[in-house]
Amino acid sequence: MVSDWSDVVAAYLKSCRELSQMTEYNGWIDNSTLQYQIVDEDSEGVTVELSFEEIFTSACCEERAERWGRVRLGFNGVGGIESFRLL
Repeated sequence: MVSDWSDVVAAYLKSCRELSQMTEYNGWIDNSTLQYQIVDEDSEGVTVELSFEEIFTSACCEERAERWGRVRLGFNGVGGIESFRLL
């Protein structure tokens, strides 16, 4: 088991498609604004609080909206993440 999941979680969150479930306007996630904190960890996974800015186009302008929430990431047993659940 990985002793520090921080790098694994960061890499996963910046590339997972499931995170788009938290967008409201079908925009895209600005990874440079992605912030997270692991708030719970056990042998099966981690619970993460996170926030980011969603970028979307409204009429003719690019706009941004802050999004935040909690997700549960499940471990796969070989140092990776196999599941994503929005809490």
